[in-house]
Amino acid sequence: MVKVIHTPLTIDVVKSLKCGDEVSINGVIYAARDAAHKLMLELLKRGEELPFDIKNQVIYYVGPCPAKPGMPIGSAGPTTSGRMDAYAPELIKLGLKGMIGKGLRSDAVKQAMKEYGSVYFGAVGGAGALLAQKIVSQEVIAFPHLGPEAVRKLVVKDFPAIVVVDSYGSDLYRTGREKYRSSPQS
Repeated sequence: MVKVIHTPLTIDVVKSLKCGDEVSINGVIYAARDAAHKLMLELLKRGEELPFDIKNQVIYYVGPCPAKPGMPIGSAGPTTSGRMDAYAPELIKLGLKGMIGKGLRSDAVKQAMKEYGSVYFGAVGGAGALLAQKIVSQEVIAFPHLGPEAVRKLVVKDFPAIVVVDSYGSDLYRTGREKYRSSPQS
């Protein structure tokens, strides 16, 4: 069963999501990759505000392609999440409740998720054109000089993802391997 969720995420929604849950995300999410994350942390170090209120928000690790005429966005597949691991714990501490990407997360990120209540969603790599169809609108809100890596406000409808790491520390990459190893091999 697919769980339909809406942003911004509440702690109750985050705590209700379990490793392996399929979700359909609706509402505003923010697009940012490593270059934007680095600049956001530099803002914080200088005592300045982030380009958006991060509390209860979701960041999608994506650098979309240019939009074709009549479309709000081009292909928008997930970026490898590990590239944001140096920055994610601080953003989680500030209230970030969800991240969307692909690939493994560091122990430091998973510990911050458990401590502050956050969830990591996986999106299907290689399906950027299909995922772009779930993005209703987009607007660059910070760091336009970064081009595709600028921070964008995205409105999504029925954006498909799976809970890869939940707020309790369960990790689908780990449990999936364990399940495979324990199953009878033919």
